[in-house]
Amino acid sequence: MLKQKRQIFEFFFMATDLIVVSGAWLLSYWIRFKSGLVPVTKGIPSFDHYLTMLLFIWLIWAFVFRRMGLYRPMRGVRRTHELWLLLNANAFAVLLLISVTYLVREKNVEFSRLVFVYFGAFATVFTVLQRSLLRVLLRELRRRGYNLRYMLIVGSGQVAGDIASRIRLHRELGMQLVGCLTRDKEEVKGPRGVPVLGTYKDLSRVLDRMDIDQVVVALPLVDNEYLPEVMEEIGDSLVDVKVVPDIYQFVTLGGTIEEFEGLPVISLRSTPLEGFNRFLKRWLDITFSAIFLVLFSPLLLLITLIIKLTSEGPIFYRQERVSYDGSPFSILKFRTMYTDAEMQGPGWTTENDSRVTPVGKFLRSWSLDELPQLINVLRGDMSIVGPRPERPIFIKEFRQRVPRYMLRHKVPAGMTGWAQINGWRGDTSIDKRIEFDLYYIENWSVILDLKILFMTLFKGLRDRNAY
Repeated sequence: MLKQKRQIFEFFFMATDLIVVSGAWLLSYWIRFKSGLVPVTKGIPSFDHYLTMLLFIWLIWAFVFRRMGLYRPMRGVRRTHELWLLLNANAFAVLLLISVTYLVREKNVEFSRLVFVYFGAFATVFTVLQRSLLRVLLRELRRRGYNLRYMLIVGSGQVAGDIASRIRLHRELGMQLVGCLTRDKEEVKGPRGVPVLGTYKDLSRVLDRMDIDQVVVALPLVDNEYLPEVMEEIGDSLVDVKVVPDIYQFVTLGGTIEEFEGLPVISLRSTPLEGFNRFLKRWLDITFSAIFLVLFSPLLLLITLIIKLTSEGPIFYRQERVSYDGSPFSILKFRTMYTDAEMQGPGWTTENDSRVTPVGKFLRSWSLDELPQLINVLRGDMSIVGPRPERPIFIKEFRQRVPRYMLRHKVPAGMTGWAQINGWRGDTSIDKRIEFDLYYIENWSVILDLKILFMTLFKGLRDRNAY
């Protein structure tokens, strides 16, 4: 039954995708040659040639969308992930279409490049809107009890309870939990009040008697020895089988499942900032740091002159900090203290600290002393957005008393970060800063980086905790 439902929904999504893409192609032709928006100087090409291309468009979009995983079940998948897939799939499909038109074009028949520009934009917008509308419609249907899938949990420990809680919380997923199986036949109620339907040995009987679409194997660690027996009970049943190992208490940072030569590998410490995302973040860092250096150059020169005229010593202050993977680097800041400020050793600044110059106090309160770090960003020492870098001497202390502290070094250090724009900067709770830093690492996206940057520019420069 589950396979039949999948095929129906896959066909439905593919059909609606191809309909809106076809509409985007026809609309692009009309805007270019019929609307008068852009003057036509070389004559209007035959509509038949563009109509013929619909066959290639259907084949390309169906192939690319399937290969990109856009027809797989996406219950529980973040909409931002589907959006990212749609953007990539449409871009790749348009490139394939351009290649095809070049290979199959007839003599004296050329396709307008502007049509492809329009088409790429319309196809992306239309498929995003169409998918969003379908998801809203499906969620509403599932909330009303339609298009449900029935789930059975094998296990009765904490993991099983957490699965039950999440299924009940997200009714829009359309999953109906029918019960669970336990090791002990005397148990009547499972975790979170889930009804117990039997023991592990009753699995095949329950599958034959009830209409189950999905079996989730969530055995406690102490019951792992029963896994072969459970899989044997499932046998050749056509239900979907998911395994949730009882190891998530060991996951310290964004656990993921990878594949190595056909072997499933569970990563207990991973971040979204890998592969292409790492390259994308670096590209954004170079772009923004170069732009800001140009924009702020008059301000940088003014601050340089003021520091030189108001106190003796160098203009810049260099200090060893720690960034990605624990690698040290020399951070650049405008000097805000007198040259003999750390003769008695490093330490946090305090209110009305006599070591801070009058100009330095103003620079620190508005974070202007950190502007030279744009050079660090351009050099690759750090990022525009990320956890604030600390000095090695403080890291040794924090590492001893703050759990998971070192995980903040799984990404490059930043000039600003999620903790800073939420008020956890300067001499504030280190535990709360780590909490916000780890949230940023686990939930990184380009949108989140841009949000943090926007909030920093418009309301986060003033540091009330800076002394």
